[in-house]
Amino acid sequence: MFSVNIIVYLHSNFKESVMPKMKTNSSAKKRFKVTGSGKIKRSKAGARHLLRKKTKKQKLNLSHSTVVGPSDEKRIKNLLCLKKED
Repeated sequence: MFSVNIIVYLHSNFKESVMPKMKTNSSAKKRFKVTGSGKIKRSKAGARHLLRKKTKKQKLNLSHSTVVGPSDEKRIKNLLCLKKED
């Protein structure tokens, strides 16, 4: 894909260059939610199929959401186009 400046003509001799908007990654916005404090929530893997062999306790623990770890947080915030904190 190309990143192109869009030129908007306001008057006959005046032009303004406008940068395109950042697009949120579609798969990331379906998988992650941002909490009020800025942390990122995700659902746990392993709760879709092969549930016969898992105990009731395992399935219950898989149903709860959890917070994304610090090693992945920066990458996911970039996919969600969230403001970076310094």
